[in-house]
Amino acid sequence: MKYGVVAFPSKKLQDLANGYRKRYDPHYAQITPHMTVKGVFDADESEIREVAEAIRNVARKHKPFELSVSKVSTFAPITNTIFFKVAPNDDLLALHKALNNDEFFGPLPQYAFVPHITIAQSLTSGEHDDIIGQLKMIGADHSETIDRIHLLYQLEDGSWTVYETFRLQEEN
Repeated sequence: MKYGVVAFPSKKLQDLANGYRKRYDPHYAQITPHMTVKGVFDADESEIREVAEAIRNVARKHKPFELSVSKVSTFAPITNTIFFKVAPNDDLLALHKALNNDEFFGPLPQYAFVPHITIAQSLTSGEHDDIIGQLKMIGADHSETIDRIHLLYQLEDGSWTVYETFRLQEEN
C-alpha cells in the first residue's frame, strides 16, 4: 500500500488553494491541499505500525513550525506544476530531514526539498503559460503555525485518507 506524510494547512489556505485546484489540478478530488513532508513510499500492514511508531517518535522531538506562504511559483520547465511557495525555516527543514534519511523508512527524496502547496498540475505548456503570470500577480500572503503532521494512505480509487495524526511537541 502507498503512504506519505503531509501537513494540512488551515481551512482558509485550503479554500484559497482549492479555488485554483478545482480548475487546474486533476487530483483535486483525490487529496486535500497539503504540503508533503515525506513523499510516497510503500509499506505492508506489519511495516506501517513500525513506521507510525517512528513518525510518533519524530513528532515528539520536533516543535510546531511556521507555514508561511508569500508567493506563487512554478517548477517549469521541469514540470508545468504551479504552487504556493512555503518559506523554508529551520523547524520545517529539521522535520523534513528527520523523516527523509537513511535511518527512516522509505526511499530518500529524488529531488531537493521545495516546501509547497500545489495549486495546478498536469497543465499543457500553453495552459501553464496562460495562467502563471496572472497567478504570480495575484500572489498569496498567509502565515500560520502547523502543530501536527499526518500519515496518509492511498485507497484503491486513488484518493488519500488519514491513517494517523501526530502532534508536534518537542519534548525537552
